[in-house]
Amino acid sequence: MANHTYFYEMIPVEYSLTDQQKKDILTTYSPPSLPTSEPAFNLQSATRGMSVKIRVLLNDFEIKQTKTNKSFLKITFSNQAGNIPAKMWDNNNSVEMTVPLLEKSGVFDIQGQVDEYNGFKSLTVSSISPCSEEIDPFQLLAYTRQDLDELTCELFAYIYDLKQPYQSIALNAMERLWDSFKLSPAAKGYHHNYLGGLLKHTIGLMRFCRFITVIEENPFQAVIKLIHKVETQYKQEIWESLKQDQSANGFVWKGTIDHLYSMLHGMSEYKYESINYDALMTSILFHDIGKLLEYDYAGRSMEVFHYLYPTAQFEEPDRKQSGIAMDPIGLMVGHIPYGVLLLNKVIEDHQISISMEAIHLMSHCILCHHGLPEWGSAVRKPLNLEGYIIHIVDYLDSRYENTEKDEEK
Repeated sequence: MANHTYFYEMIPVEYSLTDQQKKDILTTYSPPSLPTSEPAFNLQSATRGMSVKIRVLLNDFEIKQTKTNKSFLKITFSNQAGNIPAKMWDNNNSVEMTVPLLEKSGVFDIQGQVDEYNGFKSLTVSSISPCSEEIDPFQLLAYTRQDLDELTCELFAYIYDLKQPYQSIALNAMERLWDSFKLSPAAKGYHHNYLGGLLKHTIGLMRFCRFITVIEENPFQAVIKLIHKVETQYKQEIWESLKQDQSANGFVWKGTIDHLYSMLHGMSEYKYESINYDALMTSILFHDIGKLLEYDYAGRSMEVFHYLYPTAQFEEPDRKQSGIAMDPIGLMVGHIPYGVLLLNKVIEDHQISISMEAIHLMSHCILCHHGLPEWGSAVRKPLNLEGYIIHIVDYLDSRYENTEKDEEK
């Protein structure tokens, strides 16, 4: 029995699983294996003159000129500890020989030495070669510090609680896509932008949804309570900044309250309608699942493309996988339409009997979860309570994540 809280200790996180159920879940849906080696190289804690031999991701590079018109490479690498600025001098024509490698590959094994100038640390690279081994993304990219076993069990506890046919839809989706789902980030930069981010974000939405629809007696009262908490925290942000003479640029909740009230008023148009909890929770599972196709990163599998388009002729080019980036193919469709495509793919592949209304309800929730067209929503506005709720919980969770410290994410 899990029992802790979320969202400023406001939302109780409660689900019940036996020890055997947890064991079965973790056997069938194994969480990612986390690195057991030493922590990643951290440039800021390295000493000047230190020799290093490390594996890194390539962020970007450019050819520069010294004051004496000699070429050198200015490169930015990264690993779990952050960015690693570097340079490579043009010794023995090394710039000309290295540029084609940097243009083609995204993961490199490098050797070099730590330099420091005016307090600014960097690497001078003496040797660089593309990594030829299979990539373990957890060795290179940031990942959630939360307990992946617990997150996995919580997700499937909520799925097992669903009624049919929604449980079958959710389980069949996870059986087919779990290996990619458990790794995927939920964004490139704004929120949950690390391995395991999609899993954590999806569970966050489910926690909010259960608070609104199950834990509280009235969904409108629940949303009002959430907005009140946001107002309280925003006031706290303002007060803390005044005491510390900080700018308002880093405020998490700045500009959010009016939008939340606007969504609450939109909900009120449907105040006499009931909420299909099972359809809403299933929609949450699929709301960002299209990011399996929209985002690329080192070590990411292309299998989900083959699942969605099994008859497509798809010659995979040599992909320059590195840090989290937009997939050049996936970007043309986007994660919101992909979510609907994957939902229907699972229903059709497994011949799941479900009403036309339920399919459209879930599709609508996926399509409108960004809330507004200017924010990427595929419909003008939500047209039911479920549509408003999925947007509100997505909006809240994506921002709340930015209130957590790095070691808590």
